[in-house]
Amino acid sequence: MESLKDRVVIVTGASRGIGKAVALKLAAQGARVVVAAKTTHPNPRLPGTIGETIEEIQAAGGQGKAIKCNVRHGRELESLVQETLDTYGRIDGLVNNAGAIWVEPIENTPEKRFDLVMEVNFKAPYLLSRLVAPHMEKNGWGHIINMSPPVELDVIGGKIAYICSKFNMTMLSLGLSQELKGKNIAANSLWPRTLVESLATINWGMGKPGDWRKADIMADAAVTIFQQKPSEYTGQALIDEDVLRERAGVTDFSIYNVVPDGEPRTLDWKTLEGVIVEMRNQG
Repeated sequence: MESLKDRVVIVTGASRGIGKAVALKLAAQGARVVVAAKTTHPNPRLPGTIGETIEEIQAAGGQGKAIKCNVRHGRELESLVQETLDTYGRIDGLVNNAGAIWVEPIENTPEKRFDLVMEVNFKAPYLLSRLVAPHMEKNGWGHIINMSPPVELDVIGGKIAYICSKFNMTMLSLGLSQELKGKNIAANSLWPRTLVESLATINWGMGKPGDWRKADIMADAAVTIFQQKPSEYTGQALIDEDVLRERAGVTDFSIYNVVPDGEPRTLDWKTLEGVIVEMRNQG
């Protein structure tokens, strides 16, 4: 297992949910974590800020820095990378976690919604990967993780913009693994087996607490990926449960249940389709 001590990792969308959980777990392993998101002030409707994530990291004895960044703006991505380099002098890892969701058919997807999912889910990871890869190559070590699913071509209808944006992330992972071959830089995608507690599942009405696993399962899977040798563990669309079972020896996944005796629902595209139908029926 590779040590993460003093590695410098940028995590986008790290003010709450999965991104925050990943940042905390990486810091607990000794990484210096750059917490990147646009939320700097508390909002009752949108809990969590980059400052609060850093406070938790530091309270647990970890190291990190909060950098405000709206991933939709290229200049802010450039500033994020430069400020990271100015602070730590290196970049070893990137977790493209920031995401936007819009599960609607093409007739209900105006240009602004199309731009939102494409810019957040695909353009930002593309640009950030382009910005950090040369620094990872200089270090001779690096991991890039995109939070995106395995590609399934028969599930695109009814949610074209969103699905294409997420599949583009996965294609980015696969393409990067080819372009960075021989440079000891890994690029993988990571996706949950089941519904995970987050603002997305809460706000989009994707089940109830008994249907969810904690965000910690994705965080533990991300850390496990970072602990693998980049040259040997790359170019895959990974599932959290599989990573933990095969690489960390986890056999009891009930430890991640939000409700101890709950039965987390498998996250598949039929789940999303069911959510759409339920929302429309509710008006």
